[in-house]
Amino acid sequence: MGRDDATDRHDAATWSPLGSDGWYAARNATTALRDALIRAGLEKDFPYLRAELNAFGHGLVELGRVSPATAERLAELLRLALASGLQRLGESDDETTESREERG
Repeated sequence: MGRDDATDRHDAATWSPLGSDGWYAARNATTALRDALIRAGLEKDFPYLRAELNAFGHGLVELGRVSPATAERLAELLRLALASGLQRLGESDDETTESREERG
């Protein structure tokens, strides 16, 4: 079969985002974010949330526009998560130190 055979050509007309790692990465990240937003009660506040690919085939997560109230709520959730994560890191470091002292 020659190079001009239809099965050998990969052009824009036959390309599909479903064969792209970027698409799956964007879709998986969008799904994870969607699930977290649902748990936070913000599922209706991000109507433009979607997975996309840019012209270079890089996966992107489109968050879209949100109201100021939604942005404030999201900022507060991030602050709480960061504070909790920092506290957990401190607890984890304390446990590691205690384990070393017990063994030492």
